[in-house]
Amino acid sequence: MANRLSKIYTRTGDSGTTGLGDGTRVAKSDLRVEAMGDVDELNAVLGILLVETLPEDVRDSLLAIQHDLFDLGGELCMPGHTFMQAGRVAFLEMTLDTWNEALTPLKEFILPGGSRAAAVCHLARTVCRRAERVLHALHAQAPVTPVALQYLNRLSDLLFVLCRTLNRHAGVPDVLWNNQHKL
Repeated sequence: MANRLSKIYTRTGDSGTTGLGDGTRVAKSDLRVEAMGDVDELNAVLGILLVETLPEDVRDSLLAIQHDLFDLGGELCMPGHTFMQAGRVAFLEMTLDTWNEALTPLKEFILPGGSRAAAVCHLARTVCRRAERVLHALHAQAPVTPVALQYLNRLSDLLFVLCRTLNRHAGVPDVLWNNQHKL
């Protein structure tokens, strides 16, 4: 990074616009900015998850995912530039398959919860799904790379499996949905 930010506020956004990495200005309500914000929020929730006590392989994977999400944010910030590589989707699939092998097959839907780490991971999963929806909406207006779309889809699947993995690691059962529950 050649230029470091030495001045944090610029006042250029006071009128409701923000600058993209290529120098263009867009409305802060633009879908591209919303997608960037959702990816950033997802990265922040993963940062909260990383504060928890986690298995080392989970910690390493989440840190790699945080770097990927920063790359995805860069790709969104600089239209026409590609930072995400297909190998990162393959990494998610391999990791997901590895973690899923150790889990018992699901016979019921599960509710967010169990251990604290799993609950935070469920929050990350829902933010990831929102980011994916916004990215698809953006894609309808201004094409984004197929890898970016695939990455968020795979990541939300991985986060679901990770929620279950974290509960298993903590010795806490998943919270099963009871469709017979009556108030």
